[in-house]
Amino acid sequence: MSRQRVSASQVAKLANVSQSTVSRVFTPGASVSEKARKKVMAVANELNYKPNALARGLIMNKTNLVGIAMKAVQNPFYHETLAIFTKKLKEIGYSVLFVNSENEEIQQEEINQFLEYNVEAIIVTDAILSSGLVDKLSKAQIPVILFNRRDESSDSYSVTCDNINAATNIADYFYQRGHKHNVFISGLLNTSTNQERLTGFKRYFDEKNMEIDVIHGDYTYEKAYHLTYEFLKSGKKIEALFGANDVTALGALDAIKAYGLSVPEDVEVIGFDDIKMASWPNNNLSTWSQPIEEMVDGVINILTDPNSVVERDQYIQGNLVKRKTTVHT
Repeated sequence: MSRQRVSASQVAKLANVSQSTVSRVFTPGASVSEKARKKVMAVANELNYKPNALARGLIMNKTNLVGIAMKAVQNPFYHETLAIFTKKLKEIGYSVLFVNSENEEIQQEEINQFLEYNVEAIIVTDAILSSGLVDKLSKAQIPVILFNRRDESSDSYSVTCDNINAATNIADYFYQRGHKHNVFISGLLNTSTNQERLTGFKRYFDEKNMEIDVIHGDYTYEKAYHLTYEFLKSGKKIEALFGANDVTALGALDAIKAYGLSVPEDVEVIGFDDIKMASWPNNNLSTWSQPIEEMVDGVINILTDPNSVVERDQYIQGNLVKRKTTVHT
């Protein structure tokens, strides 16, 4: 026999308070006296009462649900990002409705999940949201915030690392080290992060009248390994290599070692993101550290206080972390 769900009215009756007081106790940020809160919580704990957050949200037109759409869950950077978002949103009373997009572009049925649960906002990480779906969400008064990517054709807010500045700093490091054969292994060509990192890296060397080699990867370890090994096998030279993300850089790093070259003596390697495995002893990858916590805070600030946002596109700086794949000078 199923156990009947305890209602808010039952809690209110036993606690000798109004049902609205019970509702306020379980609504983050709502005004309620400490005395009333203690009475309600005592009865709620005794009855094992759990508020129906979705129903309460529909009644109040506030669900305290934030949607997150993500594609590359296999990329440790986004796995870490999701954990930080979940933790920080929970601290301010929000829950996360996560959708793993199976395609480069978020599909209508995936957006329908967000609409059905009446999310207050949607955070999009590495997936692409068509202008048509953005318009649909706008009509539903659901703001879209882009994380770690930008879309110039969209009116959505975005919070991202300053990729161009980061790539420029990495290029300058290689230049100051005197390297003549500099290589960039790209990620997916249609992503803003890849485009900006390539732009900053190439523009720096263009200004020095130096050419770079570009290997077209896809942000995966396997492709970076294969393409780097084939690049070396073809007789081309690498003195310094910049991977569009850490996973790409780690693939290239292992290919360089497998080919018989020493790192950092023969080739210096720098990645991007500073995922946890970058610091593992077998990797010790030098990388550009993305300030994930600060970037997540930027998104949450937009969610909780949109009027405080001045720039639609927010750029957060990071820093170069030197480990054993670069020469410390």
